[in-house]
Amino acid sequence: MSASAPISPLVKGPLHLAGTTTHARRGAIQNAFRYGVDYVLIDPQSTRGPLLFSRNRWNLASVMDRNHGGAPKKGRGLDWAKEVFEHAGLAPQNLRILLLTQPSFLGYIFNPVSFWLAYDGATLRGVIAEVSNTFGDRHSYLCAEPEFAPITAKSCLSAQKIFHVSPFQEVAGDYRFTFDITETRIAIRIAHKNGSEGVIATLMGELHDLNNARLIKASLRRPFGAMRTVALIYWQALKLKLKGARYRRRPLPPEQEVS
Repeated sequence: MSASAPISPLVKGPLHLAGTTTHARRGAIQNAFRYGVDYVLIDPQSTRGPLLFSRNRWNLASVMDRNHGGAPKKGRGLDWAKEVFEHAGLAPQNLRILLLTQPSFLGYIFNPVSFWLAYDGATLRGVIAEVSNTFGDRHSYLCAEPEFAPITAKSCLSAQKIFHVSPFQEVAGDYRFTFDITETRIAIRIAHKNGSEGVIATLMGELHDLNNARLIKASLRRPFGAMRTVALIYWQALKLKLKGARYRRRPLPPEQEVS
């Protein structure tokens, strides 16, 4: 477990994660990649931030409620997350909920996965992994220990895969989520296993105060933001196709928003 302190409930300003994501496909056809990504960790109830970052309005970088908490572009933001946690048995009045997500850059947004983090004081009690695919669908997985015991870096939280993410993977098998989140660093690991096949995905990086200089550097280092993410997804899909991976048609998304 990390020696750093957990996220402080007193942290109010947005934080920047200049991190890396890795994907490694296991099985008969293997593929792996590693890319740089920019995430922000925000308090959805706060409007604080640098000049070039906005909540619910256009800017160089922004986070819009309509893009989170429900169907894409029809989200309800924090209210939705509170309802999900409350329905699961976590009283929202005792929680502080943070959102870890890729911001839009110049209005364009695509998030393969964002995370709603529910804290009781400095203790992480629950996580909603909000997963979106390139077909315009979304499904969320609620991750928690039994009886909402503290989630630590050693916790391994499971969920059945019921949502179509990649046309080169079956909607079958299980996920294993691990979250090592402190006030200085984030390390998230998602392992999908379906028999001898599977994918391991990670998101890792250091947390820093979000400021204008970091936003400008991010836009220069990784121009076009989320548009770049989509292009990289299609590039990896082409590589898998050329390696002989089987293409599967998109099934209907699950009826329930959260599992």
